[in-house]
Amino acid sequence: MDSTEPNQQAVRAVLDAALAAGRTALTAPEGKAVTDAYGIPTPAEALAETVDDAVALADRIGFPVALKIVSPEILHKTEAGGVRIGLNSTAEVRGAFLSIVTNVRAYDPEARIFGVQVQQMVPAGTEVLIGTVTDPTFGKIVAFGLGGVLVEVLKDVTFRLAPATRDDALSMLDGIRAAEILRGVRGGAAVDREALAGLVVKVSRLAADFPEIAEVDLNPVFASENGVMAADVRILLTREVPAARRTYTREEILASMGRLMKPASVAVIGASGEQGKIGNSVMRNLIDGGFPGEIHPVNPKADDILGRKAYKSVMDVPGEPDVAVFAIPAKLVPAALEEVGRKGIPNAVLIPSGFAESGEHELQARIVSIGEEYGVRLLGPNIYGYYSTWQDLCATFCTPYDVKGGVALTSQSGGIGMAILGFARTTRTGVSAIVGLGNKSDLDEDDLLTWFGEDPNTDCIAMHLEDLKDGRAFVEAARATVPKKPVVVLKAGRTAAGARAAGSHTGALAGDDAVYDDILRQAGVIRAPGLGEMLEYARALPVMPTPRGGNVVIITGAGGSGVLLSDALVDNGLSLMEIPPDLDAAFRAFIPPFGSAGNPVDITGGEPPSTYEATIRLGLEDPRIHALVLGYWHTIVTPPMVFAELTARVVAEFRARGIHKPVVASLAGDVEVEEACQYLFERGVVAYPYTTEKPVAALGAKYQWARAAGLL
Repeated sequence: MDSTEPNQQAVRAVLDAALAAGRTALTAPEGKAVTDAYGIPTPAEALAETVDDAVALADRIGFPVALKIVSPEILHKTEAGGVRIGLNSTAEVRGAFLSIVTNVRAYDPEARIFGVQVQQMVPAGTEVLIGTVTDPTFGKIVAFGLGGVLVEVLKDVTFRLAPATRDDALSMLDGIRAAEILRGVRGGAAVDREALAGLVVKVSRLAADFPEIAEVDLNPVFASENGVMAADVRILLTREVPAARRTYTREEILASMGRLMKPASVAVIGASGEQGKIGNSVMRNLIDGGFPGEIHPVNPKADDILGRKAYKSVMDVPGEPDVAVFAIPAKLVPAALEEVGRKGIPNAVLIPSGFAESGEHELQARIVSIGEEYGVRLLGPNIYGYYSTWQDLCATFCTPYDVKGGVALTSQSGGIGMAILGFARTTRTGVSAIVGLGNKSDLDEDDLLTWFGEDPNTDCIAMHLEDLKDGRAFVEAARATVPKKPVVVLKAGRTAAGARAAGSHTGALAGDDAVYDDILRQAGVIRAPGLGEMLEYARALPVMPTPRGGNVVIITGAGGSGVLLSDALVDNGLSLMEIPPDLDAAFRAFIPPFGSAGNPVDITGGEPPSTYEATIRLGLEDPRIHALVLGYWHTIVTPPMVFAELTARVVAEFRARGIHKPVVASLAGDVEVEEACQYLFERGVVAYPYTTEKPVAALGAKYQWARAAGLL
C-alpha cells in the first residue's frame, strides 16, 4: 500500500482559489490536481479550449480517449450530454468536441464552459465507487460499493468513519453484497485488494484533512488485477464549519458520573408533600426506595416535606449535594440552576418538559449555557429521572424498581423507559441502572457508556436512542467499552429516508440509517432490530458464557425444529459445525436407529430424559464443539420441567469443571414450557418457548460481541 505523504499545500491552493471565486465544486482539472497531490490514480488528461487543442491532445495522450465537458455548473456530465468515450480517431474527436459543447449549451445556456477535458481511456476492470460525505452525526465518512451506472439501482454500498485505516478499508471490500465479484468469478481474476484498499484510505484521508471538502465522488473506479484507476472525480466544497461542541475528558466524565450514579446526598428542587405532584413522587421514591444518603427537599413554601426538613433555596441546603433533581416548571429552571451552580452541585437531573421538544430552543440553550458556566452536568430535560439500583436510588416520578443486577438500560423516551421497567419486572431481570436521557441537552450516550464501561456492577449495556449528538464521541466510547462488555443499541427511525439534497452519487446513497448501521457495527455494538430484541439481548447476553470458536451444534427432539433452528443460525451469521466421523458415531450411540446424527442431531421426540442428557453431555464434553442449540418437544415421556432440570444440572456440572459453553434452547409445547424456560434462564441457559428464532438470535448477538471484542 502506497505510504507516500500527500502534498497538502497543493490541495490548499486549489481549494482556496475555488472558494475565493465563489464556487462550491471543483472543475475536472482542479480535481486532477487534488487527486495527484494525494496519489490517487487518475488517467492522463488535459484541458482543450478549442477543437484543434482537443485533436492535438488526443494525439499526444494516445487513442482511445474520452472527452468530458468542464463547467462548474455541470456536475452530472452524462445527463447534460457532456461525455463521449472510446474515441479512436482524429475525426471522432472533432465530432465529439463539437457535439459536447452543443449539448451542454442546450442543457444549460447559462453554464460557463471552460473547455473539454481530453482523457486517456481507463483500462477495463470492475467498476466500483469510492467517495466521502459529511454526515451531520458522524462527520466525514467514506463510502465504498459497486460503481458505474448500477450504483443508484443496487445501492450496494458500505460506510466507515474517515480517515479509514487499512483494516477498515479491507473490511469494506468484504462488506458489500457483491464482495465475491472482487475476488474473481467465473474464471475472472481477482482485483488488486491492496491497491483498492489503499485508494479508500487515501480518499478518506483527503476528506478528513480538509473540512471544506463536503463530498468526494470517484465513480467509476476501475479495479483489476493490475491496480486501480478513477475514471471520474467530483469534489464538492462547503463554507460551513460545524460549531465546536463542549467536550470533557474521560477523567471529568467519570468524576461527574460517579457522583450522579453513587450520590451521598440528593436535593429535590420542587419537592412537595401533595400527592399527585411530580415533586411528591420523586420524594416518595427516594424515601421508600431506601436511599441511604441525605435527601433534602427544596420548596420556598414548606418547612417540612414527608418528615424531612425543607429548605427555601438550594443555597440553604447543608453540605455539598451530589445531585439536584428538578421537579419545577421549565420557566423556573434557569434561576434555580444558577443557584445549583453557585452551590457547587455537579449534577442536575432535569425532569421538566417544555424545552426544545416543544420548540423552546432558546430556553434549552440558556440552561446549557448556565451548566457550562458553572460546571454542572445536565441530565435531560424532559425525562422520567433515573434509577441506580445498587445505591437503592430511585430518582424518578415513575414506579420504583429495586431488583439489582448487571444490566444498565438507557432510553431517550419516557415511554420506552417504562417498557424497559415492565419487561425487567416481568422477566425478573436484574438491572444496575435505568437512565432517561430525554432531550440530551448535555449528558448523552457517550457519557453513560464511559461510566458503565468502568462500573463493576454493570455487565451489559442496552441503549434506546433516536439520534446521536456526537457520533464520533459515541464510537470512541463504544470502542473503549466493547472489549470489556457488550453494548446493545436500538436506533429508532431506521426507515427514515435521509432526505438530504446531495450533489453526488455518494451523497445520495448515504441515507441516515445506512450510515448508522455500518458505523455502529464498526464501533462493535450490537444493533437490535426492535425493542423486544434489545431487551432480550440485554437479558440474555450476561447469562451466556463467551464462545471460544464458531462450531455450533443443534441437538433436537423434533426434526422440524431442527430445520428452523438451522435457518435461524444462518440468519444470525452463524453456521452448523461439520460433524467429523468419530463424533457422529459417538452421537449415534445414544439415539435410536430411526434418529439422525449429523448436524442437527435429531434424537426424535419419544426419547426419555436419559437421551437428552447423554447427547447434551457429549456436546459439552467434546472440545471441538463451541456452542449448543437445544430443540425440545413437549412429551409425557420427557416433561418440560424434567428437561429443564436435567439440562440446568448438566450445564452447572460442566461449568463447575471449568467448561463454559453458551447453551440456548427452544421449547415447543403446552404452557408448561413457559415455566421451564424461566427455570433455565435463571440457571444460565437462555431458553424461550414457542420460538426457534429468539434463542438463536441471542446466541448470534453473543457471537457478534465476541468477535467485536477480539475474543474469537
